[in-house]
Amino acid sequence: MQENKPFLVVGLGNPGAGYANTRHNVGFMAVDCLAGAGATWKNEKDALTVRMDIDGRRVIFVKPQTFMNNSGVAVGALMAFYKVPLENLIVIHDDMDITVGNCREKIGGGSAGHNGIRSIDAHVGRDYRRIRIGIGHPRDFGLPMDPADWVLGKFGPQQLELIHGVIDNIKLW
Repeated sequence: MQENKPFLVVGLGNPGAGYANTRHNVGFMAVDCLAGAGATWKNEKDALTVRMDIDGRRVIFVKPQTFMNNSGVAVGALMAFYKVPLENLIVIHDDMDITVGNCREKIGGGSAGHNGIRSIDAHVGRDYRRIRIGIGHPRDFGLPMDPADWVLGKFGPQQLELIHGVIDNIKLW
């Protein structure tokens, strides 16, 4: 981390009310929570952003508005504009290989089929911090469903409660 440079905290999701509370939008849910209820989001560089200071660090929360598959367009533009080094990029996203209610972190790696991560990797590189929030896989629930349909489905009330618990425990540093 370069403490003297800003941090970009990106929550992945799809724009629009129809995608609210879907599994693919847990990144948006997380940055909304981290930025706080009183945050004033503004449009810039194909994203909604909020700038604030947290623990003496300049932080820019980001919700790309390019749809998931093109998230890297907004992330790359914001990183260049704010001169954010790759090690100060934190991306929060859904992960079907992690059970609901769990969270894992890593730096770098592959996309594991996640199109938002694949797009960011293509635009800025791979060696950034990823906070992966588990949404489970349809097979975990005995559902013969296409994973693409699963991620665009909404959480049930019990799952949503688990997700909020995970989000409440996210530590940025």
